[in-house]
Amino acid sequence: MIEEYYRPESLPEAVVIIKQKGRSGRILAGGTTLKKWSEQTAAVIDLQALGLSQIEYRAKEMALGATLTLANMAAIPTLPSALQIAIKLQASYNQRQSATVVGSLLSADGRSTFATAMLALNARLVLFPPQKDLCYSDILALGNEVIEGQIVTAVVIPTKIKFAFHSVARTPNDLPLVCIALARWDSGRIRLAAGGWGKVPLLVLDGIGAQEVSLAVRSTFSRAGDEWASAEYRTDVAGVLAKRCLDDLDSPADS
Repeated sequence: MIEEYYRPESLPEAVVIIKQKGRSGRILAGGTTLKKWSEQTAAVIDLQALGLSQIEYRAKEMALGATLTLANMAAIPTLPSALQIAIKLQASYNQRQSATVVGSLLSADGRSTFATAMLALNARLVLFPPQKDLCYSDILALGNEVIEGQIVTAVVIPTKIKFAFHSVARTPNDLPLVCIALARWDSGRIRLAAGGWGKVPLLVLDGIGAQEVSLAVRSTFSRAGDEWASAEYRTDVAGVLAKRCLDDLDSPADS
């Protein structure tokens, strides 16, 4: 039950409130996941007055403000078309108008197309109070508790990369049974992430060269059975999708 509502006008003020409320407080931005914890919270801290929806372009990176909506992110002209697809599969049109970048990442499960894509891109979270940026992969591995008492102000992703994404679902409106995201840097480094089941998406590969992609993907899905699909089915499909992603990266078309 929500008993208190706060709308701080500065980041320091927001941090003070968050620390005062502890586990009884929840940060509110887009509000699309509010129903998941509204029965156990006493206070919400609304960040919409803090101006955290800006987009900052850097030399080889893009910083996306924490409260930027998925709809506005998908509309960025320079965003890879495959990343736009991953965003649009994450939520319905109406949900994308209010769901925020950081809110979607911190509430994601293993079927999240957006989280899978951002894991492949090695997204970094910018924290306040200021300290070293935290990789999104660390959040997935350690849980949201590692940023307790802090505010994520932005998500940083690379821009000088090639990116591919493919997925398979029962219907066009379903979250995928399998999704594969693949990013490649000019250095030859590749990161491949897999989603479609489980608690969080998984990083399958981070290294140089594509020789081990098929084997790594098949190994990752070998125990990925659940009520939606068998491990055998996911393993076979994942191999096909990984091959499509590699083909996309080698294509001269926009990726």
